[in-house]
Amino acid sequence: MSLISKLAIIEDGAQIGDNVTIAPFAFVSSEAIIGEGTSIAQGAYIYGKTTIGKNNRIFSHAVIGSAPQDLKYNGEEVELIIGDNNTIREFTLFNPGTAGGGSKTIIGSHNLFMGYVHVGHDSIIGSHCIFANAATIAGHVEIGDHVVVGGMTPIHQFVHIGDYSMVAGASALSQDVPPFCMVEGNRAVLRGLNLTGLRRKVEREDINELKSAYRELFEKGRPLKEAAQEILDKSSNQYAKDLANFVIKTKRGIAYERKANDS
Repeated sequence: MSLISKLAIIEDGAQIGDNVTIAPFAFVSSEAIIGEGTSIAQGAYIYGKTTIGKNNRIFSHAVIGSAPQDLKYNGEEVELIIGDNNTIREFTLFNPGTAGGGSKTIIGSHNLFMGYVHVGHDSIIGSHCIFANAATIAGHVEIGDHVVVGGMTPIHQFVHIGDYSMVAGASALSQDVPPFCMVEGNRAVLRGLNLTGLRRKVEREDINELKSAYRELFEKGRPLKEAAQEILDKSSNQYAKDLANFVIKTKRGIAYERKANDS
């Protein structure tokens, strides 16, 4: 049985699951779908065509699904989809997609969004990620699983951040971050592998293979995609191959300090 305050505003047509809690002065739009076990705190707003999965916790003054901050948006039908078991803290702002970006913003499960985090239009975010206070994610950003983004960090539009990577706090990220890596600075550049995160989930043998691949890619001054292709051709380790594949496919380039003989 859901517990919905009489002081909340729930528009006709909203679909509310079982065991949902909606506090006073919250707002839920007519097109919203709220999954079972989710809680929506005082003064939180759920706008537009927004689907929220099970057991999410949405804190006070979060604004979820309001119109995308894109001057090309002209009222088209767009959507925000959020998975299960996310924690969405105070004053966060999540925007739906735009027609030019596929019309959907998609967020996975088991993520922590701390206060004042912004998720821009058409972004795709994986699962088990942490976004510290005031991390700002622009439009069309793609973020993998098990990613950590430090506080006060802006991420440029169309950037791709790979699985198990970390972006240090107060950085400014304008290029892609390969999986398993750590970047820091303004502008952010590679500082090595995200060893702390890797050791929680990845076997030592695989970490050693990643260390070798990282050296080949970023520390020997070789042409980047040539080194990546050699890893794909010679390595049998899936983690090393994932790192090399990311380098091959990058569109915005990799944020690393190039040696003098790089090409």
